[in-house]
Amino acid sequence: MEHLIKKKSISYEKAGSHEDNRYEKIHNVVFESSSEASLLVAREIADLIVDKNNRGETCVLGLATGSSPIRVYDELVKMHRENGLSFKNVVSFNLDEYFPMNPESIHSYHHFMNEHLFNHIDIPKENIFIPDGTIAQQDIPAYCQGYEQKIKSFGGIDFQLLGIGRTGHIGFNEPGSHYNSITRSITLDQLTREDASSGFHGIENVPKKAITMGVGTVFSAKRIVLLAWGHKKAEVVKQTIEGEILPQIPATYLQEHLNTTMVLNTEAASMLTRFESPWLVGEVQWSEALMKRAVVWLCRKVDKSILRLTDKDYNEHGLASLITEKGSTYQLNIDMFNKLQHTITGWPGGKPNADDSNRPERKSPEKKRVIIFSPHPDDDVISMGGTFDRLVEQGHEVHIAYQTSGNIAVSNADALKFAEVAMDFLPNCKGVDKLQKATKAIEDQRENEIDPLEVRELKGLIRKRESIAATRYLNVPDEQVHFLNLPFYETGTIKKNPLSQDDIAIVKKLISDIQPHQVYAAGDLADPHGTHKVCLDAVFKAMAELKSQSYMDQCWLWLYRGAWHEWEIHEIDMAVPMSPDQVLRKRKAIFFHQSQKDGVLFQGEDLREFWVRAEERNKETAKHYRDLGLADYAAIEAFKRFDY
Repeated sequence: MEHLIKKKSISYEKAGSHEDNRYEKIHNVVFESSSEASLLVAREIADLIVDKNNRGETCVLGLATGSSPIRVYDELVKMHRENGLSFKNVVSFNLDEYFPMNPESIHSYHHFMNEHLFNHIDIPKENIFIPDGTIAQQDIPAYCQGYEQKIKSFGGIDFQLLGIGRTGHIGFNEPGSHYNSITRSITLDQLTREDASSGFHGIENVPKKAITMGVGTVFSAKRIVLLAWGHKKAEVVKQTIEGEILPQIPATYLQEHLNTTMVLNTEAASMLTRFESPWLVGEVQWSEALMKRAVVWLCRKVDKSILRLTDKDYNEHGLASLITEKGSTYQLNIDMFNKLQHTITGWPGGKPNADDSNRPERKSPEKKRVIIFSPHPDDDVISMGGTFDRLVEQGHEVHIAYQTSGNIAVSNADALKFAEVAMDFLPNCKGVDKLQKATKAIEDQRENEIDPLEVRELKGLIRKRESIAATRYLNVPDEQVHFLNLPFYETGTIKKNPLSQDDIAIVKKLISDIQPHQVYAAGDLADPHGTHKVCLDAVFKAMAELKSQSYMDQCWLWLYRGAWHEWEIHEIDMAVPMSPDQVLRKRKAIFFHQSQKDGVLFQGEDLREFWVRAEERNKETAKHYRDLGLADYAAIEAFKRFDY
């Protein structure tokens, strides 16, 4: 195998690597797909292992945990199984571990590494080194010195794999870490603990300390590759690559490492200057999409609406060529105002008997068949409850497809409450034995145990009945509500199975049965659980396989975003405004999902309740439109059309 990502002096042309960009201080490559990027990183690691083995040398790897490197480890396991890649000459040192932490816990990084890599390859167990989260507090300094000496005894780290936290931490080197720091105990930042809270079923269960390699330890590696995926990493990626070196953002120290590459997907790289405002970097080819992005960017920069922008505004902010392209500021402003205005519609299914040449949706057929795919049993109302309500109100045949059961997001306390109500109400019913078995399993459950089948079934039924209550409130007939229970999800754990043909077949059957004119799906690829991504892939693959069917010629795919993120204004193809009354109806629909309110298990880093996040996001979108000089609405839900 040949190296595909090597040194700072080498760029990878297929990816977005710009060596001459004056804003960027760390070599980086950008890929459309994190899967493609992970494969290339895995190949570089494999090349190094093989090269070292051929020379009779040990290959010393520094390894990271978290969601970012999982696909890299999957690819290395695949290379071991299918191509005979051997790890017998590999010694590995992990970056960090929570403290205190039992290595047998499902939350430990020992468990993570075994599950994702070590249990599936032939690395000698004695060659695996992971910080010990069980040592006595007083022994930590000596233990950390020993960890440093062990790394040095193998000649140092040849290749260090890193992720990056939103605080800018690498390993668990939190803000304030010194560039000469070595392996040590550290107190975790609140934001870091919030980011980890979903895996621990609540921030109160996340350890407050960790043992981590220091910045200096990481810096001594001969080669460093840092992975970052998703929009939530975009801000810290920009600070790391383009900002000053600051101890408050430890990752910025990597600017001084001579052989570091940051490997990014497009969302993580989206705030880099060459993507956010490429006209500041060099000459650009002005497409319509780029014009829209530039005008929205300029409005925010100078705090003006579109129609108030002047020649001076454009000239002083690097956009003189855009005026040349369009002929005049007046014409450009009018054109961009109209394009954004035309995204707004109160008729998400198309307005009957209207000129639809400048509308986001077609007027025909007047009554459309619609499928709203919801990854979890509440994403439909959280993400597009107002549009959902409008489609039903305007007479379209709306089907809701809940792709997963959502059972792992129900707490044991809620499950017990519902089970005990049922047993009290019907003490002699046929299913009481099953309920008793489920409640006993919950009461006897120990840490690290997966919910048994009857508990998962109970929790899934809670989510199902909450969903039906919400869809009934929005006047959808029960027969138009579909619970797909895609198999990939049903593991009982946070980690899910890969998408399979069985999952795709279920989605295909629903689409072929209904033959929709519109499909709505969650396009939130940075969902903390990863479930949104797999569910979207199932829709993409199903629609691609059905594309040859004649009815698919009339089927448009609209992507909405979930509770964590919204489309940027320049990305929006359809903006559906909501009145204050509709905002309240959406809120009430969300409230029917009682198990996900007041202490939801997978809150993520945002501690607001889902209905609050949704309302504030919709109000913010409306404000952005208002600030651009467009109509003033209480709230707006946004969608992007996708050509599958």
